[in-house]
This record gives sequence, structure tokens and C-alpha cells, in this order.
Amino acid sequence: MIQIIDLHNSFNGTQVLKGVSLEIPRGELLALIGRSGLGKSVLLKHVVGLLKGDRGRVMIDSQDISRLRGKPLERLRQKFGFLFQGGALFDSLTVFENVAFPLREKMRKTESQVREMVFHELEQVGLKQSDAVKYPAELSGGMRKRVALARALITEPEIMLFDEPTTGLDPMMAGTILHYIKTSHERLRFTGIIVTHEIPRSFDIVQKVAMLHEGAILTYATPEEILRHENPMVRQFINGGLNAPVYQT
Repeated sequence: MIQIIDLHNSFNGTQVLKGVSLEIPRGELLALIGRSGLGKSVLLKHVVGLLKGDRGRVMIDSQDISRLRGKPLERLRQKFGFLFQGGALFDSLTVFENVAFPLREKMRKTESQVREMVFHELEQVGLKQSDAVKYPAELSGGMRKRVALARALITEPEIMLFDEPTTGLDPMMAGTILHYIKTSHERLRFTGIIVTHEIPRSFDIVQKVAMLHEGAILTYATPEEILRHENPMVRQFINGGLNAPVYQT
């Protein structure tokens, strides 16, 4: 379970998070939506312990990650998988070596086991064994994202964080990435947060939606409830339009 309790954070005097409180039950996937540049990715960094808030707590399975240091923090982070916006693949490593990297760093596996696990995970995201010898520069944007997803999932994390996983992809490939996130969630039952602008398509793969607005959670509901929401700020963000209360703030 992830519990964020009254989290505040500021940078150079500008307050970004203004009392964020949010709970994601074990095994649920949450879509975090809201305007660009207003704290969604910052919130993910707090969840994984890369940033420490000015006030508040981030509880991961009853442990306050913001208070951990050293080996206790490293142990807790081993529960996480993270899919970055750009994929963050190592350019000098092949697809196989990229996906195998967490296994070799975190787990004691024989090379035979590593090989079997890497090929299995590549298959889970629709890639072939022949793709394993390629380098990131030889891959399309969608293939790079799928390799990054395979790398994030190969240790079977309990918690997954997705930071705009469909950024820069065409609509068809964005749909493909969302499909693989859905199937991986069904397979592994991780607790997850997906920062996304894929609205409403991402609502098909999540159990809850939270909208971050002006540094706090404006609404937290099921996808069905969000689509019927009466708050004009939420409705405009979901439906679009030029006469936008969101852009009058």
C-alpha cells in the first residue's frame, strides 16, 4: 500500500505540493492526471524516496520512505520498478543487456536463468528474441518503451511507477503500451501509479483516478465517476475545450 499524508514540497520558494494526501491500496493501479509541470513527476520522486518533502509523510507498506537512509532505503527501493518518460535505456548496451541489468545488479541468478527470464519478459511485451541483439538506436520509439517496460518488470516489483509512458508515441503505439501495462498488472498485481495524459484511454486500465491541481488532489474517484464528474475544472480537463476554467487560474 502507498499512503501519502499531507505532503508539502517547495523549490526555490515556489510551493509545488501543498498538502497532497492520497492512498493507493495494494494491487491497485492509479492514474495521476493534471496539467503539465505542476508536480505529478515530483510526486513520483517522493514516492520512491528521491525527494524529501518539507512536511508530511510517504508510507510504503507502513514504512515512511522519507525518513529512511542507507541500506533500509535501498531494501525498500528493491520493491519498486520505474518506467521513465524517455525509457532511459543504456545506449551502449543491447536490448538483452538492458533488460538483464536489474537481474545482475539486484538478484543472484545464473546466466542461464538470466537468459531465460530476459527472453520471457521480452515476449510478454511483444518483442522477439531476434530483437535482443539490437541497440537502442536501432529501435523505434515504441520498441524502446517496450524494452524499458520489460526491464522495469523483470524483477517482478511490488510497486510500479510509470512517468508518462506514452509520451512521444503515435496513438496506435500509445495504445499498445497501455495494453502491455494492463496485461503486466493483471499478471503481477503490483501497486502502481501512472502519470498520464492519455485521457480517457488510460481509464480502461486503472482502478482509480486522482487529479492533481494547484498542488493538491482535486478529486479521487473511479474512472466512471471521473467521467461523470460535475466539477467544471475536472470536466474541462477530461473533455477539453477553449473556454477553460483550468487556464483561467
